[in-house]
Formats: sequence, C-alpha cells, structure tokens
Amino acid sequence: MHSMQPFSQALYTAARMRELDRRAEEEGIPAEELMRRAGKAAWRALAGRWPGAKRLAIFTGAGNNAGDGYVLGTEALRARRRVTVFTVGGSAKLSRSAARARAKYLAAKGKERKYTAASAADADVVVDALLGTGLDRPLTGQWADAVECINNSGKPVLALDVPSGLNADSGAIMGVAVRASLTVTFIGKKAGLYTGEGAACAGEVLLDGLAVPQQAFASIEPVARCIDASELRMPRRARTAHKGAYGHVLVIGGDHGMGGSVRLTAEAALRSGAGLVSVATRPAHVSAILAGLPEAMVHGLENAAEVLPLIERASVIAIGPGLGQGDWSRMLLALALDTQLPLVVDADALNLLAAHPVVRGQWVLTPHPGEAGRLLKQSIGDIQANRYQSAAQLAKQYRAVAVLKGAGSIIASADSVPMVCAFGNPGMAAPGMGDALTGVIAALIAQNLPLPEAASMGVAMHALAGDRAAQSGGERGLMARDLIAALRAVMNL
Repeated sequence: MHSMQPFSQALYTAARMRELDRRAEEEGIPAEELMRRAGKAAWRALAGRWPGAKRLAIFTGAGNNAGDGYVLGTEALRARRRVTVFTVGGSAKLSRSAARARAKYLAAKGKERKYTAASAADADVVVDALLGTGLDRPLTGQWADAVECINNSGKPVLALDVPSGLNADSGAIMGVAVRASLTVTFIGKKAGLYTGEGAACAGEVLLDGLAVPQQAFASIEPVARCIDASELRMPRRARTAHKGAYGHVLVIGGDHGMGGSVRLTAEAALRSGAGLVSVATRPAHVSAILAGLPEAMVHGLENAAEVLPLIERASVIAIGPGLGQGDWSRMLLALALDTQLPLVVDADALNLLAAHPVVRGQWVLTPHPGEAGRLLKQSIGDIQANRYQSAAQLAKQYRAVAVLKGAGSIIASADSVPMVCAFGNPGMAAPGMGDALTGVIAALIAQNLPLPEAASMGVAMHALAGDRAAQSGGERGLMARDLIAALRAVMNL
C-alpha cells in the first residue's frame, strides 16, 4: 500500500515531473510498473470515495494517462464492478506500457467502446484518463467534446494526475477542462492544481508517491510550495509581555465615503496581535471608527502632511484601503514611500503606484489580478494565464514581496521559492476581504516577522479564518467582519 497523502508542500512543473519519471526508472521502477502502481492507487481512491459505485465509465486518450485508466479498469473488474472504457483518439497511438495495460484489461473481459455523447449516461462514477500533464495547446474537436460530455454528465468525476484540459504548470484552462470531484495525482503535485482555475477543476486532491524513493527527488527543485497549516504557529508570549513589544501599525486611507476600509484593516491588525494600531483618515470618519473600534487611535487629516508625526511613532505602514486617487491620496502615498518603514500596499495605493511606478524595497504589494495587470501593463487574462510568472514578475520589477491574490494566492519574492495558499473559499470574494488581509500582514510585520514570512503566514491565516467563518454559517453571505472575528482563534492555534 502506497501512502495516500491529502497535502504536500512541494509543487512541480510537468517538465520536472518527466525528469522524476526518468529518475524513477533509473532507481529500478520501469514505466510499466509506475503505471500499474498509479492505476491501483487511483482505484483505491475511487473505491474509498464512492464505495457504492457499481458502474464506471473510463474515458481514455492516447498517452500514459490512458494506461493508468486501463489499470484502474482492470482493478475494478476484479472487484466485480461493471466497467466500460470509452476511447478518444484511438488505441493505435498508445505507448507500449499503455498498450499492455489495455491488453490486460481486455483479457479480463473489460468492455471498450468508441466515445459518443451518451458515453457517461449509465455510470455511477466517471474517470478522466484522457490527457496527462503534457498539454500545451487548447483542446478542440473530439477532445473538447469528450470533456464537455464528462462535465455535463452530472456524475462524480475522478481525474487521473490532472484534469484533462488544465495546464499542469499554470492552472489555466486550455479551451475547456474537466471539472473533477477528486483528482489523484502521482509522484509529486503539479503546480497548476493549486492556483487559478486549478482548484476548481481538480476538486479534492490526493497525492500518491508511488513509492518512488526520495533520492529521485535530489536536486529537482520545486517550482513552488504550498503553505503547510501545521507550520502556522505564532510564538507564545511571555507573561511579562506589554503592547509596546508587538509593534505599532499605522493604517493610512479612507478618503471621503470610504472610512469602512481602514476600519476593517485596523480591526484585522488588532485581531492579528499588533500591539498598537493608529488610523490616519479623513476627519469625517473619526467618530464612526472610534465608536465601533475604540481600541484604535484614530486621527483625522485635512492636510496630508499631518501624517508625519504618526509615521514617526509607527513600526509599519499599511496604506491603500479606501485611499482614493486624489491629491490628498497621492501626497499620503508619497510621504509613506519616503520613509524607511516597511509598507504593506493595497487597493488605491497600488493603482497610484501603477500610474507612477517606483522601486523601493522593504514592502509587500497585495494586488488582485486587475491591479496586478495595471502594475505590469498587462491584461487580466495575461495575469491569470500564468499566475506564477506574474507574481514573480511583480516581485522582480518592484523589488517587493508580491502577493497575487485570488484562488490559490501566490506569494513571491526575490530570495525564496514562491508559496501558494491552498486554503480559502468562494465566500471570500466579498467587499473588505483585501482590507482585512492588509491588516493581518501589517500586524505580523509589526511583530517582527520577515516580510516574506509575514506575507505567506498572513495570507494563510486570513484564508483559514475565512474557512472557519464559513463553517459556522456557510460561504454565501460571508462578510469581512465574520473573517476578522475568526482571526483571533486562528492566531492562537
């Protein structure tokens, strides 16, 4: 029995996975044996997830992924399931190992048919064994039709290695992609499963290492790493602790009509353990913020220069939530940029920065895809087509720790492997969530975490708080205040 792991840190590209396959053969595991192990692992996952499934429809293509599907089918036949393999692309193009797996399946009296639009109609579970990790162009013709058939079946779907149509490196959909309930991936996790459309297409992901020895991984660096929840631990505080030991966050923003943004940022910073939090905003917002958040020190600024005494007392600045883009806003950003303090830059501050780029260092930029597009002078489509590359470009171009927000947020910096956050839920696509994240990251910097660590930990804790809040009341209708209320428990795990 191979280990079936629900979570793994290291993420690899398709090219690095091919190298791992080659090294596995050098370690004495031939391709046919790897295929046998993969198919058996996939069958175990299917039987464990859907123990009552009696009828399986397996869609196969022409590569090794098809071989995995044939092995799964043979195992299912031995367990007295009814199995039909539906072929797309023709068996004549199968690799030698996949052809042998097919022969064994047929010898076990397995049924095989050419794919039709009704292929999945009678199945309890559909298996996607169409394409593997090597897809480099959009799906068209019968391949796209087969994917649509799987997606329209209304049946649970198990994808092998990666959902067909998903770019294994970037998480982008290549024309059309399978939407799986469960994906079993082999040897190592693929980077594309964890960002962009990857999580939505893959569903739950299980890794089976196929008993490939650890020495095969030597010198093959992952392209990124998932943040490990078990490592998200803040140090215990001494009994003699005082608020001055945990930093002073200065939140700057809240132009006319946008005072709620800085209130959320300040509250998130306090819930994340910052010792002191000050807010610099428009005078009209002071009373409302103080009424709801008396723990913060709130200052009304008619003139942007009035922020200077507040900057002198701060240890980190969070700027951008509700900042606006007028003269008041531009002057506040210029004064913040001119300090030696670490910055967390979000929202309108990013839009101002995109209009007049500067390179500063000692800052964290937290754009969503639209803001990232403006910072890099690219379209949102370009950003989403390769989120890893976009995050790395932001970090390099602005000499920053870049947090590219969205499904599978990516944290990139010049000196470390990119980190990916696999936590979070669709309910977090709501107003104020980014403002809260800004406060979380700023608070962690105030507590002396290095900027890359503060950004990675902040993103993960923010997402875990969102998951915790969703568990108590559901995703729909989730508000930033619900997430902020859950932060305290997450920070004290």
